[in-house]
Amino acid sequence: MYGQLHEVWKRELEDPELTKLPLDFYVTLVEYVKKVKEESRMLDKRTLKAVLLRKETENIERMVFELIRTRYWKIVNKAARGEDVSREMLTPDEEHLLGGILPAGETLSGFAADILHGRVPRTVIELKHKRVPVRLLKDVPAVIGADMKTYGPFKTEDVASLPFENANVLVRQGLAEKIVV
Repeated sequence: MYGQLHEVWKRELEDPELTKLPLDFYVTLVEYVKKVKEESRMLDKRTLKAVLLRKETENIERMVFELIRTRYWKIVNKAARGEDVSREMLTPDEEHLLGGILPAGETLSGFAADILHGRVPRTVIELKHKRVPVRLLKDVPAVIGADMKTYGPFKTEDVASLPFENANVLVRQGLAEKIVV
């Protein structure tokens, strides 16, 4: 397995495109790492075999991190450019893990297209109508929200869900803090 990992790692670093991995690549890799670590645990740390296994483990760790990081950035960059990421090039593990990135790339492309066509991006419009939970730090009189509804009055420590713009104004003025959900 070490030879296969080395070959996959080398190919991924050299090729600007995403390379195809065997579907069970990560599962097989996990089994291999377990085997190496178990074998290493059983040896006297001073033996030549233990030293070689320790070096092998270091190399495995470096190659795995570089392989995964390289594949991740290739996928993210492709998605950000609005290019299709072929599902055939992903293992089932990667497809599950990266499921949220691919739609984000489409959103990013749509955002750029809106701007370049002289339209207010849909994400900005959606954000304006978003409500934000806040905790009031001081008493605040009633306010007219961006949606033209009345909010408040509020007492210190009250919690409210306010339109995005109103919540930002109160936070900037030190009257409230956003609640991270």
